[in-house]
Amino acid sequence: MTRLPRFVPRTAIVLLAASGAWSAASAQDDTARLIATIEAPQSPNRQGFDPLTLEQLMTRFRVPGVSIAVIQDFKIHWAKGYGLADVEANRPVDPNTAFQAASISKPVTAMAAVRLAQEGRFALDEDVNRLLKSWKVPESDLTRTQPVTLRSLLSHTSGSDDGFGFPGYDPTSPRPTVVQLLKAEVPSNVGAVKFARPPYAGQKYSGGGTEIVQLVLADVTGVPFADLMKDKVLDPLGMVWSSFEQPPTGALAERTARAHNGAGRPMNAKWHVYPEQAAAGLWTTPSDLARFAIEVQTAIRGPAGRVLSQASAREMIAPTGVGPFAVGLVIERRGEGWYFSHGGSNWGFQCNLVAHVRKGYGLVVMTNGDNGGQLIREIEARVAAAYGWDTLDKPIPR
Repeated sequence: MTRLPRFVPRTAIVLLAASGAWSAASAQDDTARLIATIEAPQSPNRQGFDPLTLEQLMTRFRVPGVSIAVIQDFKIHWAKGYGLADVEANRPVDPNTAFQAASISKPVTAMAAVRLAQEGRFALDEDVNRLLKSWKVPESDLTRTQPVTLRSLLSHTSGSDDGFGFPGYDPTSPRPTVVQLLKAEVPSNVGAVKFARPPYAGQKYSGGGTEIVQLVLADVTGVPFADLMKDKVLDPLGMVWSSFEQPPTGALAERTARAHNGAGRPMNAKWHVYPEQAAAGLWTTPSDLARFAIEVQTAIRGPAGRVLSQASAREMIAPTGVGPFAVGLVIERRGEGWYFSHGGSNWGFQCNLVAHVRKGYGLVVMTNGDNGGQLIREIEARVAAAYGWDTLDKPIPR
């Protein structure tokens, strides 16, 4: 048997320490070069927006503030804020500035549903009318053979036909309950949720369907939705700057970005309030959403994540066979890679999350302007190029 030395000479300790310091410094230099590459004009220049810096892109698209978190090797590689969180207050964006996640609230809600299924509270393929207490999916010939399930609601294949997003409410206006939303009762500002086809007959995006999920989770657990999400998903993942409270309270409320229009000017209210918490109500940061994405990636790799088992995570990336949605997430092929993703668009906010199913990399971008979508697409292209997504070898930072 080989014996290990009982001591390490002092000179070796110094050399080891120096080697560790050099490695850390080298990694920091590589990260700084990658960030500089993304922020700078692009090379080679493919025309379009390549000649513009990131700051110039923000000006071009009239987006006051943007926050970015990049995932690499199943970890947050770096996070950075740019521009202003509020042009009136001249307050800068930092990595802990909270933005409205808008429809990215849906896959985070889906993770809570999958976890509750994992705990045996219900099955994803169970008739939701067995779970609902305060409202029921209308019985009809459409659901006689195949009932509406959580899987169909979270994949937008339930037959729910509303097809609308939610405009939100001025902070001073009265807000409806979830049941009032589903029935279009005052003070709801959207139509009723109706069913137009059998489950799995087709895919149509349905914010109303996600609100049925919110009602199921509340009826089954008896816990207020924001508290349930905090307990089942946000806290276990370390999403400390995230909340489904509407409106936000406490320290988070002081860190919220303001909504801005397509010209980059402040809206007439700081932001809208969304009682449609499951569909549009999450306040969060790119770093916190990156933690959500990493949980999916880590659990898929196995044996488990912090919240989900490997089997449960696979539910979230398994398409139903109709449309691109799995349980809460879009699944798509980009180049030679398979990714899960979801975008979000609220009044004055635009954002997107995308992550590789297998390779442990991804990106979250959040903006506080109605023109943020154009900026997000450009940032995604630059990050993918700089990091060499979907290549066999990682690029050497220059």
